[in-house]
Amino acid sequence: MNELSPQDLSILLIEPSPTQQKFIARQMQQEDIVNIEFASDIKSAKAYLANHHPDLITSAMYFDDGTALEFVRELKSDEHTADIPFMLVSSECRKEQLEAYRQSGVIAILPKPFTPEHLGTAINATLDILSAEELELSFFDVKSLRVLVVDDSRFARKFVSRVLNSLGIEKITEVADGKEAIDTIKEHMFDLVVTDYNMPEVNGKELTEYIRNESEQSHIPVLMVSSESNEAHLANIEKSGVNAMCDKPFEPENVKKILYSLLEGEE
Repeated sequence: MNELSPQDLSILLIEPSPTQQKFIARQMQQEDIVNIEFASDIKSAKAYLANHHPDLITSAMYFDDGTALEFVRELKSDEHTADIPFMLVSSECRKEQLEAYRQSGVIAILPKPFTPEHLGTAINATLDILSAEELELSFFDVKSLRVLVVDDSRFARKFVSRVLNSLGIEKITEVADGKEAIDTIKEHMFDLVVTDYNMPEVNGKELTEYIRNESEQSHIPVLMVSSESNEAHLANIEKSGVNAMCDKPFEPENVKKILYSLLEGEE
């Protein structure tokens, strides 16, 4: 399979400010991205998407005719656009405002202004998904690897599953919360559990404690996906028996390294 490069990407940039459009486009061009189309609001973005399928959508947060959150949820609910990676660019720094975007399945959240490093990481994450480089494992056939994905956000579940698909993992079971996960684990065998932390009824920590202390599959590696940043809180989560933790957004290259460590015993 041919590897994609930034020059191969087609990008739809949605930004109401012409000045910001020029600035962001210039930053992208410095990353060798040349195929950039522009929209100033959600209406014009939808008109473009009716006839085109870009490799990445980069969007501001607020527009006169709606918000990026409403738009990305609509995109992820449509089978024709659900697979398009979505990147938010915003000066918003309040955790509660950004959490909804993390749960919606965005590939990256860039601060405004962003650095070349921020942009490079997001572009590489997009290329990782589109290039679909399969995991090569010594002890598992990646196509037979059984993975349980647990998240109360349907958008986040679909995004996690797509990242795993891009690594060659095909046998994925999705459930909506920790309680449903426990019921599923009682009935089926898995090689890996990827779970969100914040969920109603049974959260990720409680699910991990069930797996370790009550399940007949107490050995299953557990990868916890969380946007938590409090170190004391994270330490408490780790005590539950998780094998690894990963930030939201769920970045393919980082996930690949974690999976190699979990499944191959590599550092």
